[in-house]
Amino acid sequence: MLSQSPPPRPQRQSDYHLIPLDCPLVLDNGSFCFRSGWAGEANPRLVFRNILNRPRHRASGDVVNLVGECDPSVTKLFDFTRSSLRTSFDANVVYQFETMECILDYTFERMGVNEQVGHPVLMTECPCNPLHSRSKMAELLFETYDVPSLAFGVDGVFSYGHNRQLGVCESDGLVICSGHMTTHVIPIVGGEPIMEACSRSGVGGFHVTDYLKRLLTLQYPYHMNNFAWEKIEALKQEHCYIAENYSSELLIFQDGQPDAVEKTKFWQLPWVPPPEKEQPSEEQLARKAAIKEKQGQRLREMAAAKRSSKIADLEAELHSLEDLLQEIDTLDDVEAEPFLSETGYSSKQDVHGAHTKVAISLRKAKGENVEVEKDKIDPPPEEKYPLLEVPNEQLTEEQLKEKKKQRFLKMTSEGRARAKQKRHEEELQREKDQALEEERRLENPEQYLEELRSRQTDLASKIEQRKRQKTDKSNGVSSGAPAVSGLGGRGDRLTAIQKERMKLLTKAAFDRGKEEDTFGIKDEDWQLYKQMDKDHNEDEEFDEDEAELGRLNTRLQEIDPLFTPMSVMPEVIPETQQRPLTESDFRIPLEVERFRCPEVIFEPSMIGLDQAGIGEMVSISLRRLPQEYLQQVSNGTLLLTGGNCLLSGYDARLYSEVQKTRPFGAVIKIVKASDPLLDAWHGASTYAASNAFHKYSFTKADYEERGPGWLQKYKLKYAPG
Repeated sequence: MLSQSPPPRPQRQSDYHLIPLDCPLVLDNGSFCFRSGWAGEANPRLVFRNILNRPRHRASGDVVNLVGECDPSVTKLFDFTRSSLRTSFDANVVYQFETMECILDYTFERMGVNEQVGHPVLMTECPCNPLHSRSKMAELLFETYDVPSLAFGVDGVFSYGHNRQLGVCESDGLVICSGHMTTHVIPIVGGEPIMEACSRSGVGGFHVTDYLKRLLTLQYPYHMNNFAWEKIEALKQEHCYIAENYSSELLIFQDGQPDAVEKTKFWQLPWVPPPEKEQPSEEQLARKAAIKEKQGQRLREMAAAKRSSKIADLEAELHSLEDLLQEIDTLDDVEAEPFLSETGYSSKQDVHGAHTKVAISLRKAKGENVEVEKDKIDPPPEEKYPLLEVPNEQLTEEQLKEKKKQRFLKMTSEGRARAKQKRHEEELQREKDQALEEERRLENPEQYLEELRSRQTDLASKIEQRKRQKTDKSNGVSSGAPAVSGLGGRGDRLTAIQKERMKLLTKAAFDRGKEEDTFGIKDEDWQLYKQMDKDHNEDEEFDEDEAELGRLNTRLQEIDPLFTPMSVMPEVIPETQQRPLTESDFRIPLEVERFRCPEVIFEPSMIGLDQAGIGEMVSISLRRLPQEYLQQVSNGTLLLTGGNCLLSGYDARLYSEVQKTRPFGAVIKIVKASDPLLDAWHGASTYAASNAFHKYSFTKADYEERGPGWLQKYKLKYAPG
């Protein structure tokens, strides 16, 4: 089950003023969780995710700092659309101190601090923490929170010391701390870490969760909204495990062995079955048909009313134009000009033209044929273009411009007339061909149908072959020879038409290369472009073939009810897009993913990281050890701590990895920490309650006197003698 909800927001502690001022405050600053509490106590007071979110309040619009995982009831008050989760860590090193300050503000406020922190602080850090990060953290605690004294210690070493007190491990050995972002192997001699021999890998639990999220997203893209980070993290913690032998575990699922069924887990996503569609009854169908008929009748009445109104308006306009023409006829030329200017017409011809257009529109509205009448009303060219017959010497500049305009209009109208005549002839020829084709069909229907099918098949094959050739050429494969990787040049990507064009250009350049460039002087030079323009003709021919194929498909569908047109080069559609999603699509099986994702801890190259696995890191740390410590560390205890050691099979896999690099018969003692998540804080709490803390902590005065560079040599003694 994945119904895990975020932990409730921790309450503000009310006993802060009751804690003695010399009692240290223990802060376990992990990259995944932040833990805070008082020295000597059994458990930390605060445990929360070490993240910051800065949404806007929906009511006021102010930006609010929300630390840790938010309560769903609180998130309704904020707008998270423009905010994202922030962390103060880069891997396991603190580098964003503005974010770190917000997290510390939240920590001290929840612990009960009102103004300044008056208690010493012990804070955990990563092994070999850079000087910049350590000095900035010290400056932040001293300057902002007025901490009286401060000490830094490694979390993995504190965990080893705590388990040593519990009797889980010996005084010498290795601590393997696999956390959220990194994994460390630290040799321990007499309770003290040998930092020059420790090793680090930038792979942790974050990479396991991210890898699992990527695999599920690629395999089930239609469920991307369900793969939230928190759900995938819970899925990893509940179902993932580490295989003792990765190759053997893969064979179990590859061969379909019975164990594969037992090891397969299923994640059931929320699924609501679609409502079943009931077949409408005869009464409902009749009711729908009556409603449809009623709506159709209403639309017909509206169309008829609109048509009647349009006819009435056109008749009224036609009558007014006829009256206007009659009135113009009663006037002489001198009286007609001012009268026409008042009506908006420039001449009597304009009134005639408007009268003709309205008459044509009226006949069209009544459904009459107007083709013959339209041809009759066109005036002759002499009346339409009177200036074309007048010599230029007798015309003014304005009349010359008008003559050019009339010549252009005449040429345009003649071109339209020729195009119209051509279309009319083509239509007549098409009707004649259709009549002949229909006669052939009636004479011998079976032979006609067979010929039609043969033409359709040949044309479809031709178009498909042409499309495939274009696709092959676009992929760099020549249609005339087999594709050989790495041997195809530009010539293999050219069509025959393009090769001919290149040949013509090369020949033209070669013919004129040694002489003066006189290309274009002769008219035949420009014929070269007509020969080169064959690609355009090829495309036109291709379009005509596709149009003809569509006509044949339509004709076959009309006369052959069994004919189904085949699509050319069908597009591959995912199976889930061809059908609606069912309940089985919402049941996600977890098979190989259960152990494949945690395997990146031991094999980081699976996710493209050039890092060492845990087994290799152990051997690296042992090789770096001084010779006098090698024997006692090798015979000591390997302590597993950190969140990743909670994965099932972690200790057994590490045993097999370490066994490969140890001598035959060597004793390997691998133990798991009593509490891998909290042992670092427990060890730090015990240390802070001892006298050693006050001996190795430093004050603000020491920090200011010695300078930030002194922190590079600062080293805590974990087992003072």
